Amino acid sequence: MSQTNVVILGAGVIGLTVAHVLTEDPGFKVTIVARDLPEDLTSTAFASPWAGADWSPLTTDERFIGWEKHTFDKFWSMIETGLVRKLPSRLYFGAEYAEQAPQWEIWKSVVRDFRVLPNDLPLPPKARCGVQFDTYSVNPEFYLPWLKSQLEGRGVRFVRRRILSLDEAGELAGVGGVVINATSLGARSLLGVEDTDVYPIRGQVVLLYAPNVNECVALLPEDTTDVTYLIPRASTPGMVLVGGTFQPNNWDTSLSIPTARDILARAKELVPSLNEPTTRILSHNVALRPARKGGPRVEAQFVEFPSQDALVPKLSGTSGDRKSILVVHAYGFGPAGYQQSWGAAEEAVQLLKENLPKSR
Repeated sequence: MSQTNVVILGAGVIGLTVAHVLTEDPGFKVTIVARDLPEDLTSTAFASPWAGADWSPLTTDERFIGWEKHTFDKFWSMIETGLVRKLPSRLYFGAEYAEQAPQWEIWKSVVRDFRVLPNDLPLPPKARCGVQFDTYSVNPEFYLPWLKSQLEGRGVRFVRRRILSLDEAGELAGVGGVVINATSLGARSLLGVEDTDVYPIRGQVVLLYAPNVNECVALLPEDTTDVTYLIPRASTPGMVLVGGTFQPNNWDTSLSIPTARDILARAKELVPSLNEPTTRILSHNVALRPARKGGPRVEAQFVEFPSQDALVPKLSGTSGDRKSILVVHAYGFGPAGYQQSWGAAEEAVQLLKENLPKSR
């Protein structure tokens, strides 16, 4: 049976998950091309290894919530594998109950065992109300290599290469092939896309060994965009991700010690057990969440290549006949990459299949 060549640009959680969904159909031959691959877990230019990788309340948009429901169910079904951890969670808000309740009804449809904390329960400083529920967490250090091994077992080829333009990707896909653009922040500079709505959100966190923390705890205050949160990692007992910062349009990936001190002070105020002598610092992490104005872009587009612009890099160095190629975009998920990954991947693959006959 003939197969359609699909070139996926980007090996982050979105690109890998799209590949996983796509290779459930034997009609596709998939190649993932990226500068950073899943084993590059210390690259600060690669967002996926540094993520909190749990479910957090980030949106009430109907489309995105649909992705999150699908993704939550998928991760929940993987708890027995050990890659995913069931995680009790307490979430506190700096706003009053009445301001939060409409959102709670939406989030309640995603998570498990959602309930409002009693009014007479003592609250942390700056908190006015709270909820609790069961969620999940994954550890990118194990999850990304696992996805790669799954894909290699399905015949997916990984190529370490920096792609500068859709022309290059189109040549790799060949006649009748498809390109999936999962380049995250790279979509801003990828020639042929150049999406100026893409921007970074700087995140700084501290990774702790804190064996007495066995639930996710977070505080969303009213007076700042920075959120205090503690996320116990799956697959590594005692490891807790503590954050953090939420700084739009900040490209700086260097470590700020004053910021680290502030993060730890906020976290210890929220969860006093961090002051116990068993707690120790494992590392400081800084990364850029790949966000986009208006939300993620998941859509199909037909692009003519080679480009008429002589300055656009091409693999062959020749212009050749102009062809139309199907490009499916899947980027701009910001802090929600993991929690929307499976739902967004399903939609991206559906778009590919719906538009494929038009490209032949």
